[in-house]
Amino acid sequence: MADIFDVIADGTRREILQLLLRRASEADTGTSVSQIVAALGVSQPTVSKHLKVLREAGLVSVREEGQHRYYSLSPEPLEQVDDWLVPFFVAEGDFEEIAELGATLPEPAARAADAVGRAAASAKNVVQSALKRLGA
Repeated sequence: MADIFDVIADGTRREILQLLLRRASEADTGTSVSQIVAALGVSQPTVSKHLKVLREAGLVSVREEGQHRYYSLSPEPLEQVDDWLVPFFVAEGDFEEIAELGATLPEPAARAADAVGRAAASAKNVVQSALKRLGA
């Protein structure tokens, strides 16, 4: 399996992940290859190639319905990236405080906090991507 950092290093794959994330927040049951092609303006063979890499890395799942395949985001492998990045944003002395805070939160609250943090990071990425496309 490819290293998760190699997989997300490609801009097209990151755009596919962001698209699937946006569609997942709309309670979508999957996104077809043709919908991805239309949204990104990339050729079908290129999208299929990138989806294969994302599928092999466990970042997307596929549901087949007859001739159609619907892709959905599976963000769990991105936890490796999250774990690697955290030390860059947290001061050394804060680790103990964060560990204590996490240890005192009930499991449902910890899951909710994690979901809120991921949603905020996702929203930031969507806004940055949109601004980049607009040339701002």
